[in-house]
Amino acid sequence: MSVNRITVVGAGHVGEHCAQGIAAKELAGEVVLLDVLEGIPEGKGLDQWESAPIEGFDTRVVGTNSYDDAAGSDIFVVTAGIARKPGMSRDDLLKTNAGIVESVSKEIKRIAPDAIVIVVSNPLDVMAYVALKTTGFPRERVFGMAGILDTARYRSFIALELDVSIKDIQALVLGGHGDTMVPLSSYASVSGIPLTQLLAKERIDALVERTRKGGAEIVGYLKSGSAYYAPAAAATQMCEAVVKNQRRILPCAAYLQGEYGMKDVFLGVPCQLGEGGLQKIFEVDLSDEEKAALTKSAEHVRSTIQALEAL
Repeated sequence: MSVNRITVVGAGHVGEHCAQGIAAKELAGEVVLLDVLEGIPEGKGLDQWESAPIEGFDTRVVGTNSYDDAAGSDIFVVTAGIARKPGMSRDDLLKTNAGIVESVSKEIKRIAPDAIVIVVSNPLDVMAYVALKTTGFPRERVFGMAGILDTARYRSFIALELDVSIKDIQALVLGGHGDTMVPLSSYASVSGIPLTQLLAKERIDALVERTRKGGAEIVGYLKSGSAYYAPAAAATQMCEAVVKNQRRILPCAAYLQGEYGMKDVFLGVPCQLGEGGLQKIFEVDLSDEEKAALTKSAEHVRSTIQALEAL
């Protein structure tokens, strides 16, 4: 897939690191960093471009306040919105971020009607729903970054617990991006060895719980703001899979239309990403306990969407 321009909407910590990651991997000829705050995207974009001779990339980075500068972009990564503070859940961001994402989505539809939209703003699953409904794009071109980040956290905690290389750990986290996410312990392994053979159930349960609270743990340390290195890396990985048509199977928030027995809801599931965006959703066998947890997660996402529509 030949990509001329990728736009990152939101020049906060997640957005700036995502733009830098996309540029460093030379996934497009130009990266546009777009934000409503005057001077912020321009300054950060220029700083990133000045790193190009050192980092060795030729992707141009441009900061702007105007959507017109992002016209015709092949991919938009939407990170715009307010971040969590200690004591806040992702759902607490609902009304404010929904308004922001709706506004962003209208502009995307206007200037790039054929674009792929990757949503990062929280609460993730609901914001992806807002983007899908506002743009009217097919589900193949609107999906969310969630499961990759959650899975990365799970894998990182397993690596710490076992003191092994992160490269040998495979895992899968499904469900909504929040406290109801569903880390599938039955699919976790270390170099092919099932995790259940390496750790006792109570230790696995502890890692699962830490994964669910992974974002809040970081918010608690930072006091103001939330995680950005790992979320930006996850969004960059999704862009790379699409641009290079890698056909990667990655857990992403997709709009389900019957998969896993669910419909009209965004939920983290194994997705094949490549040219055109979402190419396929994989349905994996789940235990009764996992099915119940996934259903609970979907119900939470659906209730949040209903709460938003009632506002």
